[in-house]
Amino acid sequence: MMDFVQLGLGRWLHVLAGVMWIGLLYYFNFVNVAAAAEAAKDGTAAGITKHVVPRALLYFRWAAVVTWLAGAMILGVHFLDAFFFLKPAYYPIGMGAWLGTIMVFNVWVLIWPNQKKVLGIVQATDEEKGRARRVAFLASRTNTMLSLPMLFFMTASGGMFRTAVFG
Repeated sequence: MMDFVQLGLGRWLHVLAGVMWIGLLYYFNFVNVAAAAEAAKDGTAAGITKHVVPRALLYFRWAAVVTWLAGAMILGVHFLDAFFFLKPAYYPIGMGAWLGTIMVFNVWVLIWPNQKKVLGIVQATDEEKGRARRVAFLASRTNTMLSLPMLFFMTASGGMFRTAVFG
C-alpha cells in the first residue's frame, strides 16, 4: 500500500502540481509580463494586478511547494542518496531535485516577497517597488531557464530511479 501511495499517487501529485507550477511560470514570463505592460499603457492594468496576478501567484507558490514535497515523497528513503549525490544511480534525479529546490527558493524568497511590494500587498515606496519588480523579474526568468534542465534531469532519471529502487 505504501508503494502505491508513495510511487503511484505521489508521482501523479508531483506531475500535476509540477504542470501547474511550470505552466504558471511560463504564463507569467511569456503572457503576463507583456499583457501587464500593454494594460499599463491604456490604464486597464488594475484588473490584472488586483484580481489575476494575486490569485495566480497563490497557485504558483503553493504548486511549487507541493511539487517539491511530492518529489521528496517519491524518493522516500532514497532522498538523501539523490539530494546529496551519494550514489551514482541518483545523480540525474539529484540534479533535478537541486534545480527544483533552487526554483522553490526563488519563488518563496525572491519572487513572492517582491511581488507583494509590486502589487501593493505590502507597503513600499516607488523606489522599493522598482527594485522589487527587477528582483522578481530576474528570479522568475532564472526559474524559466532552470525549468528546462530540471525537466530534463527529472525525466532522464526515470529508468535509473526504477532500477535503483526495484533492482
